[in-house]
Amino acid sequence: MKEYQPAAIQEIRLQDPFFSGRIRINNDVTLPANVRKCRETGRIDAFRLDWKPGMPNQPHIFWDSDFAKVIEGMALSLMLYPDPEREKELDEFVDLIISAQQKDGYLNTHFTVVEPENRWKNLSRAHELYCAGHLMEAAVAHYKATGKRKFVDCMARYADYIAEVFGRNPGQKRGYPGHQEIELALCKLAEVTGNRKYSDLAAYFINERGQSPNYFETVEHCEDTENLQADRPIREMQKLRGHSVRALYYLSGAADVAAESGDSSLFEACERLWNNVVERNMYITGGVGSTCVGEAFTADYNLPNDTAYAESCASIALVLFADRMLNQTGDARYADVMETALYNGAISGLSLGGDKFFYANPLENDDQMFEHGQQMRKRQPWFGCSCCPTNYCRFLPQIASFAWSVSDDCLMVNIPAACAGNVKRKNTSLQFRLSGSYPYDGAGTLEISDASGAGESTIALRIPGWCRNWTLSLNGKAVADSPQKGYVRLRREWKKGDRIEWKFDMPVRVVHANPRVSADIGRAAILRGPLVYALESVDNSAPLELIRLKKGTSFTLKPAEGLPEGTIAISGDAMIQADTDQLYFEGDLPLSPGRFTAIPSALWQNRGDSSMRIWIPEAE
Repeated sequence: MKEYQPAAIQEIRLQDPFFSGRIRINNDVTLPANVRKCRETGRIDAFRLDWKPGMPNQPHIFWDSDFAKVIEGMALSLMLYPDPEREKELDEFVDLIISAQQKDGYLNTHFTVVEPENRWKNLSRAHELYCAGHLMEAAVAHYKATGKRKFVDCMARYADYIAEVFGRNPGQKRGYPGHQEIELALCKLAEVTGNRKYSDLAAYFINERGQSPNYFETVEHCEDTENLQADRPIREMQKLRGHSVRALYYLSGAADVAAESGDSSLFEACERLWNNVVERNMYITGGVGSTCVGEAFTADYNLPNDTAYAESCASIALVLFADRMLNQTGDARYADVMETALYNGAISGLSLGGDKFFYANPLENDDQMFEHGQQMRKRQPWFGCSCCPTNYCRFLPQIASFAWSVSDDCLMVNIPAACAGNVKRKNTSLQFRLSGSYPYDGAGTLEISDASGAGESTIALRIPGWCRNWTLSLNGKAVADSPQKGYVRLRREWKKGDRIEWKFDMPVRVVHANPRVSADIGRAAILRGPLVYALESVDNSAPLELIRLKKGTSFTLKPAEGLPEGTIAISGDAMIQADTDQLYFEGDLPLSPGRFTAIPSALWQNRGDSSMRIWIPEAE
């Protein structure tokens, strides 16, 4: 069982300078923009099941998942911003989806109208179970937001049908999803319905995957099972390889199944593969998946910058996996990675305006790339495969639930972003306000405005892994307790007016990569607090490829120009290398003194087309 649970979305209202405005923009801009695109492209009308050969907008194998993520986002956002008109539109969409369900419970627009004869015949590539999973997640969110059961009941019927089709009993298919996701969705469905059959089905999909005889190889003649994490069972995997989003949804589902079942061997596999990802295969931004070929993990330490894929959905999936591991263990090392991904790799794919997106998130970009039609280098309003834009719809409303975890008698502050909270649990009810300018400042205060309940409870404050020096006080008295698993735990019978104050020192840090990461040899990255910084051509007069970070430089903090109020830029001394037209030459090019300016890397390309780089060559 999980030691903690994510805080409910409506219990915590973020008021910080980094995320709170973007959550509002998601509600006001990102969601409507995605609804329009789903309508324009036929993703909504596909559920009318009236498409015929020769008509435009043939329903695609993954369209159901795109619309489902938008539906989930609408429901989650309703919890933060109640809106009768939005709820009415949401219910109309839900009724449309329910109308597409077949008598046996099946619900998939592509295989109902385009190729019904091929239902369940191409699990490895056709996304049927993946789409089902996203519809289940949308149904759970709709139920939690509205209290209406119609969508959950619809998806329970679908899950019942899937449980009849798949399994180890005679007459059942021994298959599993090509694109993992339904596993974690089934665990959510089990939680809201109270029916363990659904988490048992999730366990079947996790445990059957990659077993011999291999279903994908023997039945579907699939030759690329490693890319699908289906070449061997999860407990035999030593390294995480293949498609990065599939892999991290797989591990998120496995963590859920391990928590539900108490399966220690499955949890050990999750831990082992977590370590392989974050210690050898994760970019400094929390990006994962280093190649566009198969959108995949490659070899340990292979982390190129200019060709990094680091798909937006993959960083989002890493946050989901980290959140599960954190809540199952209460260990801050998972929160450290979750924070890195949240503030850097996961949010970089969404523009500040809320309606343009990156699919891939390279750590280095040259202006010349724009001349060669590499659209991955420019945020786009939509993609043919629009998993990332639609994913942001549901990701943004959940951020506060990543920042806080709860148990019956403990509140865990994972990320000290300013917020107002009203958390009710078995033994306690606390209203509080957390103030501060995190992530731009390390000082913060949590003040209790109302407390009721029986006896003592705990507030646990995470000491970030990047923080070397910190102070903490309770009602003006210094707290010298050592962190346990990265958290300082304060236990008492809380009263109105109780005040916790902390100060995390937040110097600018110069970080180097393991020498096995060949792309970063002789380079450094600039970090402050949880933020990874980048040079952007908008702020620097010299071409970025000629800027060298001067070793030992002192840094200056200043307001970033053209970015949201409160955003901090970093400047310092640089050496500017002379340019040349020669392709090859002898000797060294001369260096001259100069300056550089860096901004939070997730905010690049919000002020026009630009070049960017995170890893900067150093010079004496």
